[in-house]
Amino acid sequence: MMEENLFTPCDLSAAAPIDIAKAIVKILDERKAKNITLLHVEENTILSDYFVICSGNSNTQIKGLCDEVEYKLGLCGVVPKGIEGENEASWILMDYYSVIVHIFNRELRDFYKLEKLWANSEPVDISDLLTRD
Repeated sequence: MMEENLFTPCDLSAAAPIDIAKAIVKILDERKAKNITLLHVEENTILSDYFVICSGNSNTQIKGLCDEVEYKLGLCGVVPKGIEGENEASWILMDYYSVIVHIFNRELRDFYKLEKLWANSEPVDISDLLTRD
């Protein structure tokens, strides 16, 4: 039986930024990313509309999370402008223009505290997108 919140490839090439961000959240959740957060940062920066922030347990998982997001969004017609940090895989930044994905190891996430840095941004409720383990 397939759960309704699992990511399903579709055409996101003309999708709104929030829809792309939510698709990324679903992909990350499927791959067991930890502490996924979605922030609406549009009012606070010209860089992006949304930040997706999550953690992985190891450099291998962090790289796997990045690869899965890139692969599944590619199936939906969405390709990144750029990806940084793949070699070290301790903090990978994926730039999807209106959505920026930050995949951290726990230590760097605790050090940089992006949620605190962007505390004046609006958190988006993603509870309906996450699986319950």
